[in-house]
Amino acid sequence: MSFTPLHQHDDETEREPTDREAFTPGIEPQATWCPGCGDFGVLKALKGAMGDLGYTPEEVLLVTGIGCSGKLSSYFESYGFHSIHGRSLPVARAAKLANPGLEVVAAGGDGDGYGIGGNHFIHTARENHDMTYIVFNNEIFGLTKGQTSPTSPKGHKSKTQPHGSAKAPIRPLSLSLVGGASYVARTAAVNPNQAQEILKEAIQHDGFAHVDFLTQCPTWNKDAKQYVPYIDVQQSDDYEFDHRDRREASEMMHDVEDALHEGEVLTGRFYHDPDRPSYQQEKREHGDVPEDPLAERYHDDDYEWERSYDLMDAHK
Repeated sequence: MSFTPLHQHDDETEREPTDREAFTPGIEPQATWCPGCGDFGVLKALKGAMGDLGYTPEEVLLVTGIGCSGKLSSYFESYGFHSIHGRSLPVARAAKLANPGLEVVAAGGDGDGYGIGGNHFIHTARENHDMTYIVFNNEIFGLTKGQTSPTSPKGHKSKTQPHGSAKAPIRPLSLSLVGGASYVARTAAVNPNQAQEILKEAIQHDGFAHVDFLTQCPTWNKDAKQYVPYIDVQQSDDYEFDHRDRREASEMMHDVEDALHEGEVLTGRFYHDPDRPSYQQEKREHGDVPEDPLAERYHDDDYEWERSYDLMDAHK
C-alpha cells in the first residue's frame, strides 16, 4: 500500500464510488464467524459505506480490539491494527494524530468497548477525536463462550451469573452523549440498508462518531434473538425529537435504552453536532501539532529527527 499524505481527500468534494470488493482481502476473503452472527452485517455495511464514499483500502485504517469483533480487521482489506483488549481507541487516536490523511475506524465488542475499554471510550468522546467507533453490541462475551457483559440485561443467566445478573446494563448511547461524542447512532445487523447509511454518515462526520451496532449472537446469547422487529425512529411518526438538541437527544436515548430490554428495538440517529471542532482541529488551531504530519517524516530521507532530550531542553 502507498503512503496516504495529509488532506489527500476533500470531504467537501463528491467522489466517485469505488468497488466495495476492493475491501475484501485475498488472504482471508471469507469471514468465519458463526452462522447467523450479526458481525457479518457490520462487515457488509462497512465495505458498502467505504465503497459508496469513494475510498480505497490505502486511505483507511481499521483498528480492532479483542473478541469476535476483533476479527473484523482480518476480513477487511485496509491498513489494520489488531490491538489488545479494550485498547483500540488509544491506538486509533495516535494513528489519526500522526497521519490525519487516513480515514480511521476503530471497532470492538460491548465487553471490549464498554467494559475494559470504557475509560478510553469516555475520554475519546470527551476530546472529540476525529474517527468512527463501531461497537458490536451482542449483550454477551461471545469469543470466551457466553459470559455476562456490560450490556447484558438484568436477570440474564450465564456462566458467570448462573442465578441471573443483579446489575442493570450499561446505557451506551447515554454514556456516549454524556462523554461528549458529537455523533451518536444505533443500528442493527438485521437492518443492512440503514446500517450502511449510518456508517457513511459516521465516517463523513468530522469528530467522534459512535455507532452502537446491535449484532445478534445465536450461539451464546439466545435471549437477544435477532433484534427484530426493529423501528427506525427517523422513519416513524411515533418518535419526534430534534437530534441536534442535546436535551431532546438525551431523553430519546433514555427511552430507547429502556425499550430494548422490553422487546422494542429502536434504531436511528440520536445526536449530531456538526459544528463542534474535532480534537485535531483544535490542536492545529493552537499550533500544538506540526505542519508536516509525523507519518510523512518517515518517508522523508532528508528529515533531521529530533531527539527526546532536545525537546526536554526546550523546557528548561
